[in-house]
Amino acid sequence: MIRPTYRPVLKTALAGLMLGGTSLVTAMAADVPGAMPVKAPRLNAVYDWTGLYIGGHAGYGGGSFGPGTNPLPQQGVFFPHSITGLIGGYQAGYNLQLPNRVVLGLEADISFPSPLDHPKLTPAPFNTTFDYFGTVRGRVGYAVGTWLPYVTGGAAWGRTHIDLNDPAGDIAGMKARMHLGWVAGAGLEFALGGNWSGKVEYNYMDLGARAYGLSDVPLPDVTVDPKVHAVKLGLNYRLWDTPPWASNASIKAPSLPESTDWNVHGQTTLITQGYPSFRSPYQGANSLPGIGRTRETWTVGAFLGWRLWDGGEFYFNPELAQGFGIGGTLGLAGFSNGEAQKGGAEYPKFRAQRYFFRQTFGLGGEQEDVADGPNQLAGKRDIDRITVTVGRFAVGDYFDNNSYAKDPRADFMNWALWSSAAYDFPADLPGFTRGAVIELNRKDWAIRAGAFQVPSQPNSDVLTFNGAGGVVEFEERHTLFNQPGKLRVGVFANRGSTANYRDVLGISTANPGLDINNIVAGERRERSKYGFYINGEQQVANDVGIFARASWNDGQNEILSFTDIDRSLSGGVSVKGSHWGRPSDTFGLGGAINGLSGAHRDFLAAGGKGLLIGDGLLNYSNERILETYYALALDKAFTFTADYQLIVNPAYNADRGPVSIFSGRLHGEF
Repeated sequence: MIRPTYRPVLKTALAGLMLGGTSLVTAMAADVPGAMPVKAPRLNAVYDWTGLYIGGHAGYGGGSFGPGTNPLPQQGVFFPHSITGLIGGYQAGYNLQLPNRVVLGLEADISFPSPLDHPKLTPAPFNTTFDYFGTVRGRVGYAVGTWLPYVTGGAAWGRTHIDLNDPAGDIAGMKARMHLGWVAGAGLEFALGGNWSGKVEYNYMDLGARAYGLSDVPLPDVTVDPKVHAVKLGLNYRLWDTPPWASNASIKAPSLPESTDWNVHGQTTLITQGYPSFRSPYQGANSLPGIGRTRETWTVGAFLGWRLWDGGEFYFNPELAQGFGIGGTLGLAGFSNGEAQKGGAEYPKFRAQRYFFRQTFGLGGEQEDVADGPNQLAGKRDIDRITVTVGRFAVGDYFDNNSYAKDPRADFMNWALWSSAAYDFPADLPGFTRGAVIELNRKDWAIRAGAFQVPSQPNSDVLTFNGAGGVVEFEERHTLFNQPGKLRVGVFANRGSTANYRDVLGISTANPGLDINNIVAGERRERSKYGFYINGEQQVANDVGIFARASWNDGQNEILSFTDIDRSLSGGVSVKGSHWGRPSDTFGLGGAINGLSGAHRDFLAAGGKGLLIGDGLLNYSNERILETYYALALDKAFTFTADYQLIVNPAYNADRGPVSIFSGRLHGEF
């Protein structure tokens, strides 16, 4: 759980800087004119915008790179794709309110575009796209109480790059240029409560033309001249009215009270993983490279919540992600980094990961306290209740939970340990889907069911209603020797566009000159996959818990979303550091055994490729994983984790490995 406090100035500053564009963190606090310290709010006090602030924004942009530049379409989600798509970033600035209510300010920001949309592209020898763009602007506004309309303008810069494509349409090279230009716009900022303010702002940016010389490819030279329109919604958090070292720093104006009907939380996670060279007599396109590698991933996200009415809540979780899993997130069925599926980019990419509505219907009787937290507003609720959730989220937000092995940002990192790995849960590339969940909760048990969109084909980023995924889970809560525990049992079924392994093998045998992976593409049609999982957790002593999972799917058709596992057993132990005087630290030790159906292993042995694996050959043996970690609490916000994973028979191939993977993880919660 993300800790609820974000009021201390130091933690707020760190949160804003590290959460960047997705945290949407912002502020507001003020000075009162006069020589004497204010002991109590005065009814006639004037709201003052003076102060240093940090924050974040999300929005949508569009425009042009100029003629003949072949722009790549970036995801707009609710809006048409464009040269930027949805954008997210962060800002920092300072305001000074004059006695005549004129407000002068200076603000700097940086924005990142969305990932590539996936319409059918016209083949081109090259394509142009943004890496990022930013501004440094002056602001001039006029304070009208808690409202601040303003105009803004200044310098703008950005980085574009051109991907050079081979005849097959694959990227064969890349060139990049920096741009420098100007920006102008207008906005409206408004106080929300406490130190927070919100804003809506429009910017027009002319980033200046740059020439790309492509004669070495050879292609004609091209001029990229970015002109961007952007609308941004932002939050700002006021750090202080005057610097803490100033003599009058204690003079404060009355601030608006904070509301319990909304909250802001955030997280940032940096994971670096590497492994030394290992035994690899051969490898294929989807193999973990035998030569040692080191890669990193970084995610930054915010959790914004609004209470709309009694029982009705809306949540929005924007996120920036960059980096790569080791081996390009290929070569392991139980992959070693639970954040790697969100990466795949050198520069941060912005996604609106979650946006969903939740309605809770209380059934009366005993109530329980709800703590303030990410995607959770503080208050009370009936223990006996029905909850309906509709929108975009991760299936794992509601199903297959476990107190000791669920969050790769905080506990075990390996996919086969933080999930029931044979559950091919519906998801796009970063692990989210759209759908609905309904839950009936009682004191000692709960039952929940969900229906979701599935990818248009295996490993696709496009979610579709052509096919669907469903899951039903029963959760039982108990005490054993006065220690709490839970048992969850789930059954699932997906229907999507997949190929049948036996059908593909039959065609390949009859036509040995055909590439088996080309046969797969032609054999995809709507087919089903079904299975179950069992998930248990038990506290055995104070701050000591054990967990275990078992999962299975029928293994006849391709995996759609998660990973190449048809059967999995996992379990382990988690111990809090209270036993050695470090109550916020955690030690974990776990293991997993993954397996494949007979049809699936025969497909891989014949040269087939799965979502993540496929060495071209296969000397089959179960993939076996050992993971241990120690999470060291640096302070209330940050934790550093040292993690080791030993993977025997990577991708089920006894000819390769074992692989030792060493990881360092820095995680912050605000």
